[in-house]
Amino acid sequence: MKTVLITGASRGIGAQTARVFAQAGWQVAVNYNLSASHAHHLVEEIRSAGGTAMDFRADVSDLEQVNRMVKEVQRSLGEIDVLVNNAAIAQQKLFTDITPYDWDRMFDVNVKGVYHCCKAVLPGMLRRHEGCIVNLSSIWGITGGSCEVHYSATKGAVIALTKALAKEVGPSGIRVNCVAPGVIDTEMNQQLDEQALAQLREETPLGIIGSCDQVAKTILFLASQDAGFITGQVISPNGGLVI
Repeated sequence: MKTVLITGASRGIGAQTARVFAQAGWQVAVNYNLSASHAHHLVEEIRSAGGTAMDFRADVSDLEQVNRMVKEVQRSLGEIDVLVNNAAIAQQKLFTDITPYDWDRMFDVNVKGVYHCCKAVLPGMLRRHEGCIVNLSSIWGITGGSCEVHYSATKGAVIALTKALAKEVGPSGIRVNCVAPGVIDTEMNQQLDEQALAQLREETPLGIIGSCDQVAKTILFLASQDAGFITGQVISPNGGLVI
């Protein structure tokens, strides 16, 4: 049975990705930082449905915590076949109001976190000459988002990291891809009022808001052998909002 490590998996896209992988027969390592109860409930849900899952706490911005988490996953579930770098934070602020702390924290989690997790997991993949990494970006990493300059910058960095790493580790049989979702029905977007959501639906050619399940199944596809000839790519489930 193969093992997937999903960071930031206690809620939203990460949690649904955990469910989808478990339903497909994978062992799921659920990473969380602050949302312990959500992670525990998710693991219980997966186990109740007959799946295999364990939760592991680590702040991805801390390399020591990430290294410890990866070792614990390997001891408990075996080698990590797929890494899904989903953990991230977001913030809406005018550029002139972004503080140095805001900027550094955004990059520490959203970019350095990806670096830490890849660095911890890749040695095993390189040794086995197989593995897959899926990084989560955003449409704002492609186009930039007003009042989210620091967030957009981190998500653009994730795209560049994905492409460069794919070139470097491809000869070792490891695939690295990126998913850049559009407007998705998550807790973050539930804070928007109905008028804002209606405007977003109107701007989206398909006229709908995306679901966590649609993003999760895109991630599962990229981790599967059906995507065996796909690497260094950015797939953006966004309903046509960005083409």
